[in-house]
Amino acid sequence: MWTLTRIELFKIFKKSRTYIAFAAIGAIIILIQLAMYSDGESYLEFMLGNINTAFEIEGNKLNGYFVFYLILHTLLVHVPLLICLVAGDAVAGEANMGTLRLLVTKPISRTGLILSKFLASSIYTLLLLTFMAVLGLGVSVALFGVSDLMVQKSDMFILLDKTDVLWRYAAAYGFAALSMITVAAVAFLFSVFADNSIGPIIAAMSVVIVATILTTMDIPIFNALKPYLFTNHMLNWKGFFDNPVDLREVLKSAGILVLHIILFVSLAVYFFRKKDVLS
Repeated sequence: MWTLTRIELFKIFKKSRTYIAFAAIGAIIILIQLAMYSDGESYLEFMLGNINTAFEIEGNKLNGYFVFYLILHTLLVHVPLLICLVAGDAVAGEANMGTLRLLVTKPISRTGLILSKFLASSIYTLLLLTFMAVLGLGVSVALFGVSDLMVQKSDMFILLDKTDVLWRYAAAYGFAALSMITVAAVAFLFSVFADNSIGPIIAAMSVVIVATILTTMDIPIFNALKPYLFTNHMLNWKGFFDNPVDLREVLKSAGILVLHIILFVSLAVYFFRKKDVLS
């Protein structure tokens, strides 16, 4: 399995489109850091509003932890669309090049082949998130230093001690990884049915966008469906920045995401085993 996965990773990183996501994320992170470095104090004044006049907050409010939280809040909404570029190409790209038929004639099981492709897509997703974490947190801390983290919620501000922040980012990274792998699983499932990459990529993006809209809009007819939509749980990494953390709720969301991953990958394996490969 690992040999097959390494081959699939080689295929992924051989394609130029693979690096689009890294370039886009790197550019956005650097732009946010430069913007906060040049005029971050104005942003903080706008965000805090009258709180500055009512309370005196000690320490450096504009610090690396705060800037990285802003980066996460901005990027994790858009990263799913970038992941679809690779996961949606995993099987359909082979069909488009005419190599899929050759692959299934090799003395390896279709299940092993499809799982190695999904595992490679998942590793790519983790590498993308790791790149975002290293560039976002590392450079932000180098530029702005560390201090207490101020987190804005819908109806309050939470101030977290600087010694209580890093574990929260590590836990948020793990949760975000589950969220992004769920998106990869959606795109991967669509990839099984297509003979070119464009269809699965657009279909997966459409599913994520529509499901996100249904999640954010308060439409009574869809309220009963919301708890079962994976997009309803993808942003619950923010729960690690509550004080105290509602661990039960966060783990519940993580479990739902894991169930979605298992469902989508199982369907991909099932349909690929039944697929009549002609290309």
